[in-house]
Amino acid sequence: MAKLGDVAKYIRSKSAGPFWVTIDIFCDDEASFDRIARSPALAPRAIASLFGVSENAIRQFRLPGIHVVKVSFPRPAVQGSPQDVDSHAGQYFVPLLSVEIE
Repeated sequence: MAKLGDVAKYIRSKSAGPFWVTIDIFCDDEASFDRIARSPALAPRAIASLFGVSENAIRQFRLPGIHVVKVSFPRPAVQGSPQDVDSHAGQYFVPLLSVEIE
């Protein structure tokens, strides 16, 4: 097993509007993309648990042509509200760095 942060080429998160966050996982090649895309650690249930959102709200997109896995989910607080701790959603990817993948 390896950590996602060691297998992926680059991981970033960003605001996808005032209600959603998107995390992009970029891979160097098809082998690492397949490994990451198939990992149970990135299944909707695991993502929901990690970020405290409903499993039914997780949206995943696999883009094999460019070796990218995208994960989107609702923000815990509306962007710009007093409860929002990361207006640009730039740090949401951090918990994924240490996720163990097969």
